[in-house]
Amino acid sequence: MKECDDFIERFKTASQNRSRENKIFLDRLRKKKPGDLDETVAGFHDAAFEKINCLSCANCCKTTSPILIDRDIDRISKRLRIKPSQMIDDYLNLDDDGDFVFRSAPCPFLMPDNYCMIYEDRPRACREYPHTNRKRFYQILNLTWKNTMVCPAVLDVVENLKNHYGNK
Repeated sequence: MKECDDFIERFKTASQNRSRENKIFLDRLRKKKPGDLDETVAGFHDAAFEKINCLSCANCCKTTSPILIDRDIDRISKRLRIKPSQMIDDYLNLDDDGDFVFRSAPCPFLMPDNYCMIYEDRPRACREYPHTNRKRFYQILNLTWKNTMVCPAVLDVVENLKNHYGNK
């Protein structure tokens, strides 16, 4: 566990130290919209997840709540054998944008070994996270910047993008 904590602390320091530089780079990348961006990001995504094991980290589950849509609430409620209204009452809050999010962090379904208790029925946002393998990546560069401070794999992808496209 100490090794995991050290990894997260090193990641947090690196992400904070590079935050401003990464924001500037991603803003410039949004304006450029390179034609090969999706393909390039997909390659860096695959390479990042060959090095980084989510089960060794789980920082996203420990610090950030996904947005839950009605379909997620229905699926998780069925898994827990409770009514959707009870799921909402027991686990969720409405955020400032009117979206349902988990009431607390870490995620109430994160187990001590970093496995997800409802993995097969997890929210869509969790299934898609960290969004570094999607089409039209240029559309989520602001979210990507925020995720560089949550997910070591996203930071790795952005660092590789800076090297690939030049940090100008």
